[in-house]
Amino acid sequence: MMMDRNPRFPDSRGTSFSPILRRNVCFPPGNLSRLAPRFNQDSNNNNRAVETKKDFSGLGARSLPAQPTDLPMGIAEKYRRGETHAVSALYQLSQVLKFQLVMKETVTPVSPPPLPVKEFPCTDFYPGRSACGRRSSLYEQITQVVKKEFNELLEKYPEFNCSRKTVAAFVIQSPTGYEVVAIGTGDTNTNQHATANGRLLHDSHAVVTARRSLLRYLYRHLLLFYSKKSTMVKKSIFQLDLNSQLLTLKRNITIHLYMNQLPKGSAQLPPRLHFNPCSISAWEVNNQIGLHVTIEGKVFSVFSSPLTQMPTKIVSMSASDKITQWQVLGLQGALLSHFIEPIYVGSILIGDASCSDVRGLEIAVKQRVEGITSKLPMYYCVYRPHISLASAVHTTEVNSGQRALSMNWSKGDISVELVDGLTGKTVEESPFKTGVALASRLCKTAMLSRFNLVAKEAEREDLLHATSYYEAKMSSKSYQEAKIVLKTCLGDSGFGSWLVKSPVSDQFCI
Repeated sequence: MMMDRNPRFPDSRGTSFSPILRRNVCFPPGNLSRLAPRFNQDSNNNNRAVETKKDFSGLGARSLPAQPTDLPMGIAEKYRRGETHAVSALYQLSQVLKFQLVMKETVTPVSPPPLPVKEFPCTDFYPGRSACGRRSSLYEQITQVVKKEFNELLEKYPEFNCSRKTVAAFVIQSPTGYEVVAIGTGDTNTNQHATANGRLLHDSHAVVTARRSLLRYLYRHLLLFYSKKSTMVKKSIFQLDLNSQLLTLKRNITIHLYMNQLPKGSAQLPPRLHFNPCSISAWEVNNQIGLHVTIEGKVFSVFSSPLTQMPTKIVSMSASDKITQWQVLGLQGALLSHFIEPIYVGSILIGDASCSDVRGLEIAVKQRVEGITSKLPMYYCVYRPHISLASAVHTTEVNSGQRALSMNWSKGDISVELVDGLTGKTVEESPFKTGVALASRLCKTAMLSRFNLVAKEAEREDLLHATSYYEAKMSSKSYQEAKIVLKTCLGDSGFGSWLVKSPVSDQFCI
């Protein structure tokens, strides 16, 4: 229960614990003088926690009188009406129940500050709703092209219907219409340990799989641009920016992201939680809007997950946090940042019939990174996409006992690839396989191979001298600088520390 105002967060709705205690609690004679110094000492400590301890007989504590059989309901009623502070009610209850209450000041990890959350106006799309106007029509077109492409892909492979549960897709909007360029499915990440060969697919959640499929699409269009053949260059989605000497998307091209479920992590904020600073709900919300990690598909807050006990286990940041990162650093990642300016998603659509609220995603993507643009290097910013509900692509129910398969596809692929999300490798029955090692075409080794091919076509000898995947990533100076700014700001704002992965998985070359 965080009670003290943190000077790092001047707009925090927390309050000082000591004045509340003096105002609301009637201490027995002598108790206030005994307890008050405990709440005034060391005023430089930014964080306070209240601990309660009940001494039970038989556990090395003194015997206590029997508890009364009737509890005065006035304590609970006053607390519910907001007339009594939670700590005061707890102290009064301890007196009635005859148990010992011990209050201590302890230094705890910084908890995310309550955000000034707004109730967002309903601009969502539902079939038949006319108030949404032209924007809803746009979202309907996006949903329909995703539905068409996705169904056509899986109609060829009905035996892989178990991979339908969670779907994400990237759609490019251009003057000629809408085109699905990357699709991913999946709901877990690998249970393997980090290796130094770059051949394991660490994260197979749908939106992460779709984004890595998008990278393959971007590599294809970089090769078109650097081919130096006019007909090929014309087909590329890229053009040269004379100021930055980097490539940018051609004018009138926008990228949209569709997901059939809210991404795991802070985006899944329960819609009915309220931001009353003196309620348990506020503590719950603060915990939920912070950073999260996924371990074998299960989600944990960075404040509660025992990450230090798994130094070699592959742990991934949650999908919500990765989307937040992409809207600051760009979808292209470190390797492609050598060639192109940051690429951002213009809108995010959630096609989940059971979802009625997207404020968690709004908070994760926009509000947690509010105000950091001025600290970012050139060409990076906090891009604020429009987030809305949309119609569902499919309603397939999947048996939870089925395999954790993840499907990936990008525009230009002849067939889909099926990956076992837990092993991080392609399954034997996958329509597409790279070889006997069953390494996914989305793995880091495959990405480094494409990077080297583009560097050669672009005549970037400096990039070809990188001795490892890690060196190629770290030599993208602006991207790494922006990444440090993002992680620092999230940490300083109380949302937790971004996971630092073991460097083992990046120390490979081809």
